[in-house]
Amino acid sequence: MPAENLRWETLQALKNSPKANITFDPYWSERGEDILAGCKEALSLSSHSGVILERLGSLPLHKSSFLGSSSGDSSPGLSEEIPASVSSTGSIPNIKHSGLCAAPPLRPESEQTLGDETTDEDGGSDAGEVSSPASLPAISLLSPKAMDTAGRIIRFEEEQREKAKMALRLRQEMQEKLVAAVASSESEQLKRFEEFMELKQRQEYQSMRDMMDRETKESIGRQEKLKEEQRHRMKILNLRLREAEQQRLREAEHERQRQTEGRERLRNLNTIQEEILQLNQLLEPSTRTKADLPPASLSSYSSRGNQLCSQVSEVVRKTAEGEFPSVDDMTAAERALHEMRALIRMMQEETAKAQERKKKEQQDEEEQRKKQAELQAQQEAQKKAEQSAIEKAKRKGLQNSAEDATLKWYKELQASAAQCAQSFEQLNSPKDTQTKKLKLELQKAASIPVSQISSNSGSQLREIFDKIDKLLSGRAVMSGGRSVSTSQHPQGLDFVSYKLAEKFVKQGEEEVASHHEAAFPIAVVASGVWELHPRVGELFLAHLHKKCPYAVPHYPPMKEGTPVEEYQRILGYRVDDSGVEGQDSFLKRMSGMIRLYAAVIQLRWPYGSKQGPSPHGLNHGWRWLAQMLNMEPLADITATLLFDFLEVCGNALMKQYQGQFWKLILLVKEDYFQRIEAVTSTGQMGSVIRLKQFLETSLQSRQISPPKGQLSSSFWRS
Repeated sequence: MPAENLRWETLQALKNSPKANITFDPYWSERGEDILAGCKEALSLSSHSGVILERLGSLPLHKSSFLGSSSGDSSPGLSEEIPASVSSTGSIPNIKHSGLCAAPPLRPESEQTLGDETTDEDGGSDAGEVSSPASLPAISLLSPKAMDTAGRIIRFEEEQREKAKMALRLRQEMQEKLVAAVASSESEQLKRFEEFMELKQRQEYQSMRDMMDRETKESIGRQEKLKEEQRHRMKILNLRLREAEQQRLREAEHERQRQTEGRERLRNLNTIQEEILQLNQLLEPSTRTKADLPPASLSSYSSRGNQLCSQVSEVVRKTAEGEFPSVDDMTAAERALHEMRALIRMMQEETAKAQERKKKEQQDEEEQRKKQAELQAQQEAQKKAEQSAIEKAKRKGLQNSAEDATLKWYKELQASAAQCAQSFEQLNSPKDTQTKKLKLELQKAASIPVSQISSNSGSQLREIFDKIDKLLSGRAVMSGGRSVSTSQHPQGLDFVSYKLAEKFVKQGEEEVASHHEAAFPIAVVASGVWELHPRVGELFLAHLHKKCPYAVPHYPPMKEGTPVEEYQRILGYRVDDSGVEGQDSFLKRMSGMIRLYAAVIQLRWPYGSKQGPSPHGLNHGWRWLAQMLNMEPLADITATLLFDFLEVCGNALMKQYQGQFWKLILLVKEDYFQRIEAVTSTGQMGSVIRLKQFLETSLQSRQISPPKGQLSSSFWRS
């Protein structure tokens, strides 16, 4: 057992020896060396190994076959025997290992002790080397223990070698894995690099394509710009060519227009000459004018007419050589024509005055005869009056027709209108083209301004009034781009007056019937024309009474033998091939005309210069209202017309007559309204209800509101 412990101590010494530590150099393969090149160095044993050999016994050492077989590379001294003196001292030298095992020369014990106390120069062993190996003979260890120790050493070395190989294999595997991982990583990096290079290549390719596209677009843009500039230059060139062509056409058109205007002036000159010759014929003394005018006046008119004809003939003579008349020539001709018309008008006025004097003398004689006849018929009239009073009492004081004075006035107006229509029969039914054209132009000049009347502005209304006044005064007005005048025809004034009055009534029948507020601008113009031209006012009343006999008021009786349709026309109904118009349409037209009449009697043209009362003022409205209440009411029509008249004219009558007016309204409410209800059927109560509500509201408030659409003072400033 002691030997066993020593063995382990020996192994421990070997372990602690620096020579026993096997170093591994990882770069051996790079230098081309063997992997176990470091193990070939000489190894030394610790001094404790000598103690082990000493205790094994004093048996002679023999050369071991193992050592001999493995000491081929050792020195020759190792084959010699070890002297006995060395064995007796028990000192064992260090053994140098070459190949597997080599026994170094032993050293004395005294040196061993000294070596234990000191340290080797390289610090790796416990005992020093023998100072002089050559002084000791080499020995051969043949001991079994030595062999066992050497075997253990060899096994240990093999184990270490196997461990080194195992570690080397593991390191190789790790290196292979690391190399594989690095190769894989490098492969992936190479792929990424290739992808990156491919991306770079694509980007460069795309950049080149973009650059080429930009260059292409820029080139196309430059081409388009060049084309646009070329088109612009062509457009400017074409524009200049067109301007030159237009200039040429304008010059040609100007020449044609000059020729056209010259021919037109020539035609107008011929027309003026024709008209002035016709008017000159009117200056020739006839049987009628000789009886009405003195010879001196007739001679002066005739001589002046001949002079004017000579002036126009002189202008015409200048154009006989083929040249067109100038503007100055036309001005002189038109001036002569206007003077001829004025001459005709003066002669007509003088003739009319002479006829008026004769008519007045005849009327005086007729009045004397009438007075004598009246004295004879006075007694008969008294008897008739008594009979009439009895009949009125039977009818409770109401009449079925208008009074005699009203009927006489109505008939005189109708006769005057018929006489006026007869006076312009030649112009109304023209035979030649020139007269027909003049008739159309005069009719347009009379009707168009009336159609343009509206409540837009006072200045526009004044322009329309001035145009109508100029036309009726014989001055020239523009109609359809041409100048027209009533003095162009002897019957022109009567024709225009008749058509103008007819157009006013037609506006009330149509425009006012649809828009009640339109009555005021139409009525104020009609009132102004009536004031300056009374003839138009009389014709207006005649047309109004003919289309609306209730404006008289007059209820025409049906005479024996009169057809029903003809009687309906007399009552104001429209009758055509399709039959009689409906009651609603009839009432609407009658309402429009009554509203226009009610507006006319209360309005006056604000710019008139004549003083005195209006030619047809509120007194006529009071008369109409009183006569309506003295007549038996008719179903539907009486209630409608009373309501329309009072709504338009009630405020003006209230201000004018005050208490008397309210007595009249009270009479209508308490007495006359019951008679209206008595003759009204159930289906005709609409107008009756409106009248009743109007009367009740007016009597309760003791006030009648101004009508809607009435023209204010601010209107005339617009």
